[in-house]
Amino acid sequence: MFINEIEHKVGLTKKAIRYYETIGLILPHRDDSNGYRLYSENDVKELRLIKFLRELDVSINDIKKVKEGNITLNECLEERIKWIEKEKNNYLLIEEMCKEIIKENKTFSTLDVTKYSRQMNILNKEGFTMKSLQTNKLKKILGAIFSTLIFDSFFIFLISLITYFQLTESEKMPLFMFIFFIFICVVPIMGTIYNLILRIKEIKKGEEDEACKY
Repeated sequence: MFINEIEHKVGLTKKAIRYYETIGLILPHRDDSNGYRLYSENDVKELRLIKFLRELDVSINDIKKVKEGNITLNECLEERIKWIEKEKNNYLLIEEMCKEIIKENKTFSTLDVTKYSRQMNILNKEGFTMKSLQTNKLKKILGAIFSTLIFDSFFIFLISLITYFQLTESEKMPLFMFIFFIFICVVPIMGTIYNLILRIKEIKKGEEDEACKY
């Protein structure tokens, strides 16, 4: 099977699949005649397992340790349970904090956050946050769109300029040359739009920037 088939079969992006190959989590064979990667049913099974463990928020490093036999799957999941219990306790602490504020019937102007800020700072130092990951994803998507618009605006300006002179000047360039220049400008625009669509898919699936996260 080729990577396009695997992408649809497993539900991972090509970028994520290639990243897992780079770090040695899967090892597809290569076709000697053309050099293309060929994926087996076992690769599909392993990618589905990796995807499932990532959905449980098991780190890439721990998945690698499990596959290499340095730790067992049970040990890996027991560590996840410990982390979940810790997070659960953190949320209970936040819940109690909110209940206490409600009980004291505080308002925006009368609430003294000194005590609560101290508790939140301790939690933040331990890596706990209440900030929405969805908000971070939205920022990344907007950033990708903005970058694409900045890049494409230059080529859109060139197309407008060439078209303006073609329509207003008495001495026009040959039609084939005009079409050629327009085509040259349109190609990078289409390329960046295609890459933007792929980038948004990666961000939504949470598989972007794997190498930076682990």
